[in-house]
Amino acid sequence: MSDTTHQYEKIIEFKEVSKVWNPGTSKAFTALKDLNFVIEDLPGKGELITILGPSGCGKSTLLNLLAGFQETLPVTSGEILLWGKPITGPGIDRGMVFQKYSSFPHLTIIDNVRFGLDINRIFLALSEEEIEKRTRDWIKKVGLSGHENKYPHQLSGGQQQRVALARSLVLKPRILLMDEPFSALDEPTRLEMQLLLVDLWKEIEATVILVTHSIVEAVYLGDMVWLFSKSPGRIVKIFKDLIKPIPGMPPMEFQKKKEFTDAVDNVAEEFRKIEQGNQ
Repeated sequence: MSDTTHQYEKIIEFKEVSKVWNPGTSKAFTALKDLNFVIEDLPGKGELITILGPSGCGKSTLLNLLAGFQETLPVTSGEILLWGKPITGPGIDRGMVFQKYSSFPHLTIIDNVRFGLDINRIFLALSEEEIEKRTRDWIKKVGLSGHENKYPHQLSGGQQQRVALARSLVLKPRILLMDEPFSALDEPTRLEMQLLLVDLWKEIEATVILVTHSIVEAVYLGDMVWLFSKSPGRIVKIFKDLIKPIPGMPPMEFQKKKEFTDAVDNVAEEFRKIEQGNQ
């Protein structure tokens, strides 16, 4: 992200974006106000940005606007651009993973993962053989080989989120949006999913924007951590150059390192200022 100079192609650009729910009524609520930022396409890498902020500060609204959901669009004022063009709706260039498990309950795991490929097969110019191969490849990447013919209700919570990841990533999105994807999981499973996300992100080289309420998770996963103000949401602090996970080191072990705990303490202190109304 850069506020002034831009060395690479702009993937996402928010220009003075505001979003008011129920405008002109007694229930009017301003979720975002005059939000400005630019995210660039870093060659061969992409960025993983985590967002922290008080409840109700517009974090999910930001993701839903980027996803192009019709119930959230249009913005009240300002402009959102993807590769220089306004967002008009959802697209296969963007994947979304929600907090709640979102698989189709009546479809097997393999049919869930291949669903997006099936409905976009003409646009993607994929043969049945290519769809089958890509589907099974991603089921393997998320560690679900052997579970292809099960239904979502037969899987654990962590396994269901693995399905959600595979469903999104099988389409090779340039942008992955994640709304508290691991918050409903127990701690060991959550750490396991964090490690999986880091590994997969390096492979897909996409821009990832992840909303979380966990400061530890935000610092562990993020190239940058954005702190949002209380509503109406705006970016009040950006943490860059954070200590990065060490390949092969378990998340719990890495998160005990002093450099990591110091970074968490720094972010936590700024977050406390926001919650106390000092930002």
